[in-house]
Amino acid sequence: MKPVRVIILAVAVVSAGLAGFLALKLTGGSTPISSAEPVIEREPTVNVLVASKSLPVGSRLDPDAIHWMSWPKDGVVEGLITEELRPTAVTDLQGVVVRLPIFNGEPVRAEKIAESSSRIMSALLPAGKRAVATEITVATGAGGFILPNDRVDVIMVRKTPEGSFLTETVLSNVRVLAIDQQIEEKEDGSKSVVGTTATLELTPDQTKVMTVAQQMAERLSLALRSVADAQEPDTASADYLLSGDGRPAIQIIKSGSIVRSEEGSSTMEAQ
Repeated sequence: MKPVRVIILAVAVVSAGLAGFLALKLTGGSTPISSAEPVIEREPTVNVLVASKSLPVGSRLDPDAIHWMSWPKDGVVEGLITEELRPTAVTDLQGVVVRLPIFNGEPVRAEKIAESSSRIMSALLPAGKRAVATEITVATGAGGFILPNDRVDVIMVRKTPEGSFLTETVLSNVRVLAIDQQIEEKEDGSKSVVGTTATLELTPDQTKVMTVAQQMAERLSLALRSVADAQEPDTASADYLLSGDGRPAIQIIKSGSIVRSEEGSSTMEAQ
C-alpha cells in the first residue's frame, strides 16, 4: 500500500474518533431544559351554610342537616348565611323549622327558615290567610300520602233529613300547611307514621265555611290534587253554607242540614 493512502486512512480514523468523542462529551455534559409550570391563582372563597340533605317544609334543622361549604366569594349574594358573619350558625339554628323546601347542597337562606317557637305556624302563613285544622285518617287523607305544601280539595259527606247522602266539595285547591303525625305500631311489631290532623291555609271566608262544614259533615275527606294545579285559584268555597249578606249570623243545623239562619243574634240555639 502506498504511503499516501496509509496517511489518508489514518487521518480519517483519527477524525472519526475525535468526532465521536466530541459528540459524547457534548451529550453527557448537557443540562436538560425544564419547562416552566403555569401559575394558577385560586379564586377567594368563603364558607356558606348549605343543606346536607333535602329538607321538606316543616322539618327541623339539626347537626346532620346543615354544614359549611366553600363557596366563591364573588358568588355570595344577600340572604346567604356565611361563617364570616355568623360563625355559630350551625349551633344557633338547631331546632329552626324549614318554611320552604331546601334541597341537598342548596345554601340555607334566611327567608326559607323560621325560628322555632310557639308562633311557628304564624311564620308559615302568608298575610291575610288563616290556619285551620281538621282531623284526618288514612281513609280520609288520601291514604297517608298528603304532605305539607300539597294542594287538596275538602269534600264533605252529609246526611239529608230524608236519609240520603250528599257529597259536596266545600273547598278547592287549598294548601296543606302541616300534618300532625304520630307513630302507629302494627300487630306484626312494625311501625308506621300516620297523620291525625291536617292544618290548611284558608282565607277568612273559607275559615267560616270550614267551621260550618265540620259541624254538618258525617265525614270530611281530603282529595290530593296534582302539583300541576298549584297555579289554579285557591279561594273558591261553598259560600252557600253561610248567610248571603255577610252579616253576623247563626246557622241552625238539624239532622245534618241548615234549617234556619238567624242574623244579628248573640246566642246559639242547639237542636
